[in-house]
Amino acid sequence: MPRYALKIEYHGKPFAGWQKQRNVPSVQQAIEEALQKLEPECAGIQGAGRTDAGVHAYAQVAHVDLAGDWQAYRLSEALNYHLKPHPIAILEAAKVHDDFHARFDAVEREYTFRLLSRRAPAAHEAGLVWQVKHPLDVPAMQEAAAHLIGKHDFTTFRSTFCQAQSPVKTLDVLNIQEQPAMGGTEYRFTIRARSFLHNQVRSFVGTLERVGSGRWEPVDVKHALEAENRAQCGPVCPPHGLYLAKVSYNDDPFLVSGI
Repeated sequence: MPRYALKIEYHGKPFAGWQKQRNVPSVQQAIEEALQKLEPECAGIQGAGRTDAGVHAYAQVAHVDLAGDWQAYRLSEALNYHLKPHPIAILEAAKVHDDFHARFDAVEREYTFRLLSRRAPAAHEAGLVWQVKHPLDVPAMQEAAAHLIGKHDFTTFRSTFCQAQSPVKTLDVLNIQEQPAMGGTEYRFTIRARSFLHNQVRSFVGTLERVGSGRWEPVDVKHALEAENRAQCGPVCPPHGLYLAKVSYNDDPFLVSGI
């Protein structure tokens, strides 16, 4: 039975998250229902990672086993047809080796967080950014972020509902850039690691915003990290500015040919 990788873009607002759940819409369920229009016996898909309610994706990756020998282009076109009107798009499909696993083969995940600073309400970007009314100090936030880079016990930045066996993770990148936005400034956070704890990225951004606004000093983030205490975390920011931007593999499934 051939296995296919799918690169998926979606707007998270209408969904209770990636993972299929009872009585609520999910991205996984919508894609599986589209797949079952093509092959009614399709067992389901496995994503590279779970995203929470309201979180978006530029490039989620999933794999699926299908009975038919599909051309990649035709598979993506057929799925996009059946996914209407959901705000989900299959950007690419690729036939992969039978042992490829979207989740377990991933070597790094990259998230983007968009934070908009302006006083006027966001009309076009509503639901796509977290908006604050005050400017932020990027050098102070970057100084604070440096304390988070590397291997740490991230209990402070971990949801109490997190099911990971260990709070120890290695954070590879946490960069903040600012760019002009209509009527204000957009701050883009780029966060990369092999894997993340539940709510870890949103906890980082909410805490760093507190530094950027001047309510915390950069060293306060170091103290919060070392406390290994969830109560020492800054506020968890809302989900709608968060995007799963990239999932990396040693062998990019969308570049491999000859399968």
